[in-house]
Amino acid sequence: MRKPDDMFDRDFEWAELVRFATYTGPEPTLGVVSGRRRQGKTFLLDALCRQTGGFYFAATEATEAESLRQFGAALQRWADAAVPFRFAHWEEAISAVMALAGQRASAQGPLPVVLDEFPFLVKASPELPSLLQRALGPAARRDGGPVRLLLCGSALSFMGNLLTGTAPLRGRASLELVVPTLDYRLARRFWDLPDRKLAVLVDAVVGGTPAYAREFTLGDTPTDQDDFGPWVIRNVLNPSRPLFREARFLLAEEPDIRDTALYHGVLSAIAEGNHTRGGIAGYLQRKSTDLGHPLTLLEDSGMVDRQPDAFHAKRSTYRIAEPIVTFYHAVMRPRWSDLERPGHADTVWADAQPTFRSKVVGPHFEHLCRTWARWYAHPDTLGGTRTRITSGTVPDPTAKTKHELDVVAFGTDPHNPGTPERVLAIGEAKWNETLGTSHLARLDRIRTLLTAKDATAANTRLLLFSGAGFTEELQQAAADPAIQLIDLERLYEH
Repeated sequence: MRKPDDMFDRDFEWAELVRFATYTGPEPTLGVVSGRRRQGKTFLLDALCRQTGGFYFAATEATEAESLRQFGAALQRWADAAVPFRFAHWEEAISAVMALAGQRASAQGPLPVVLDEFPFLVKASPELPSLLQRALGPAARRDGGPVRLLLCGSALSFMGNLLTGTAPLRGRASLELVVPTLDYRLARRFWDLPDRKLAVLVDAVVGGTPAYAREFTLGDTPTDQDDFGPWVIRNVLNPSRPLFREARFLLAEEPDIRDTALYHGVLSAIAEGNHTRGGIAGYLQRKSTDLGHPLTLLEDSGMVDRQPDAFHAKRSTYRIAEPIVTFYHAVMRPRWSDLERPGHADTVWADAQPTFRSKVVGPHFEHLCRTWARWYAHPDTLGGTRTRITSGTVPDPTAKTKHELDVVAFGTDPHNPGTPERVLAIGEAKWNETLGTSHLARLDRIRTLLTAKDATAANTRLLLFSGAGFTEELQQAAADPAIQLIDLERLYEH
């Protein structure tokens, strides 16, 4: 089944959906599709139904009675039925779909059925997952048809809980597909940005969400680095454009988040550079123990990533996973009243430049460097086969300080299978700074500290990432393969 020509990437997701929808077994099957909003889930599922003749229903926030009327009307249009479908409850609606699947099976094969925005239906009808469990159970194999039921939703915490613990649908799904945001390389291609530095700047603001490049900006792409600031003013700091309030809406769309002021406060603390629970608590003037639930919920909803420290298993750092949320809390929220009045965006953007560089682009560049080390760096670059990539801190008792590492690569020696995991490489990332031998000396000092505790660290490679380049002396030192320089070309192309 050919992927639609206007669908960018998503080869893996499309192949998995096609495999699920065309499975020829006689039994009904269940799939769950989730992912943040604006990633193209609806586009994928609608295209699948169009190509297979399946039934697609997009729920709205409505009462049970209204949802059933909408479902019946959509089913009538799909089936081209002369008489409207009218259902008193969801049990009737599910039975009708199963019967239609049975009628169709002999001539056309399995029937794909998509219930998009499934959390809206469950909010009004909490018993729906249990009804689906029964419909997909052993009795359905005798009385029903081969339905390929796909439940889709953007509330990650809700969708994640559908199949866990004692949930009714646990153990029923044969597909659990998460549609991710485009990574930084794919996002550059999607936005069609030949200039790599401009690509990093755009990615630091909007990330890899496809809808932001089309519907939300009407295809407005910055032409060059000089147009980047005006582009931000036109599309992100403009109160008439949807990106202006997007970060607020993303948080409000999570059904389990009720005290939005507290959650916005947590996100602001992280955006300001407070990445530990203690730092966040200090910023909010709360006890650290009070933040356990909010941080867990933000992590479950995909809004925040928690990363264990490379060298301190009990210590974790928190980072905002959605770039537009970081940009909002670092740049927009402190000046929200000014931005709501048209004509002030130029001044706000000019004043925010130091903050944008240090709180938005800098941390985002470090994230891109870790992504590169995880997915694109060759084993010869890292000195082995990587197992995990993280960041970390290394204490320096002599200097009475601690050193932060932006990239720490753990892995194994591919030439010696069975050897224990070790630190393959450590790295420093600077977005707007030309790196020189002083940066190399700092990494070498950290390697010495690590070697004092583990002799295998003597072979640790040193990675230096820069968006501004490297001094001639450092380039000469990089003749040693243990020293790797990664510029924007290497970050995007190799």
